[in-house]
Amino acid sequence: MAITFRQGVAADAAACGRICFEAFAQIADAHNFPREFPALEVSVGVLSMMLTHPGYYVVVAERDGEIIGSNALDERSLIAGIGPISISPTVQDCGVGRELMRRVLERAHSRGFPGVRLVQAAYHNRSLALYAKLGFEPREPLSCVQGSALNTTIAGYAVRPAVEGDLEACNQLGFRVHGHTRAGDLRDAVAHGTATVVERDGRVTGYASVIAFYGHAVGETNDDLQALIAAAPAFGGPGFLLPTRNGNLLRWCLGRGLRVVQAMTLMTIGLYNEPRGAYLPSVSY
Repeated sequence: MAITFRQGVAADAAACGRICFEAFAQIADAHNFPREFPALEVSVGVLSMMLTHPGYYVVVAERDGEIIGSNALDERSLIAGIGPISISPTVQDCGVGRELMRRVLERAHSRGFPGVRLVQAAYHNRSLALYAKLGFEPREPLSCVQGSALNTTIAGYAVRPAVEGDLEACNQLGFRVHGHTRAGDLRDAVAHGTATVVERDGRVTGYASVIAFYGHAVGETNDDLQALIAAAPAFGGPGFLLPTRNGNLLRWCLGRGLRVVQAMTLMTIGLYNEPRGAYLPSVSY
């Protein structure tokens, strides 16, 4: 096969989105787990956003001029996030996935990112092995949690939509917990109207870009995250991601009728600090 690689463009969205939908559906169905992309239009929409957003770098693989796979690098913040990576089911086990990973890692290195992260489905043994071979360290077991919106409040914790004036306080909180911020994706979330903050005693003590598969959250305590989760109108995608080692927060969710739908793994290369607070990662990291 004559396989070539190039940077993706907006016109690639339909082909990349279709391959992404088919590849993720195949592996999820084979293991009887929820699909990350419930419909074709969802994956096309995600790839379209990434291919047109200046904060993402997308690399595309082609065979004889036909797109057979893609991978994305989220460059909006200090730490870069990888994914989704997908290869057409017709060309599996040909080294395309490894090369797509190598190219985004080279991109991250050339751009000076101190760390790169991804989240992989724990049932997908081959992806775990590939990422480990490429130098990724498993850092945190994650539980993907889903269920009906709780539609409740936590006494003493006020949740409201985030505004631009909250960015500094939210980024300071993110830095205290992680040693870095996610300023780029938080700014996008505020602009899109999905971000929320929780206030206690008149100050911001937590925020969420959105309580969803593609969202992240940070709080001083589990109570701050509980307030953000309790106020969420829905949990977008397969669910939100929760560090499994945070047993207290996991039990709180399970005690309110939420359920674990799959296990995942946070993996990193480069800068990583053990979090000093409560947090929810996104599927990027």
